[in-house]
Amino acid sequence: MERLEIEKSDYTPYVIFDKSKNLLELGGRSLPENAIEFYNPIIGWLIEYSEKPNAKTIFDIKLEYFNTPSSKKILDILTIMEEIQRSGKDVIINWYYDIEDKDMIDAGKEFAEFVELKFNFINS
Repeated sequence: MERLEIEKSDYTPYVIFDKSKNLLELGGRSLPENAIEFYNPIIGWLIEYSEKPNAKTIFDIKLEYFNTPSSKKILDILTIMEEIQRSGKDVIINWYYDIEDKDMIDAGKEFAEFVELKFNFINS
């Protein structure tokens, strides 16, 4: 599987997905003009990954802010992670947040309520 890397911009997060290094990381600000268009390659990569996932998948989410359309796509991503876990693989979500940003910790906790995944909340 090829590595997926997207550089961050003022409106879009960075993405580093590398199966061989067991690295899944998404971070920055997510305010794309078209969330579906931006997130489609990310979701496509994850669907392909889900067909033959690593025994353990750790997904680091280091978002500073995201808009409502992005939240739907993040939930889609977490649903794929949940499917991987249902296939018998270990999946851990590391949700990074700034201690002063109550909104981001609350958002992570809300996502954790929607999916059956292990979330670690990490003050960064």
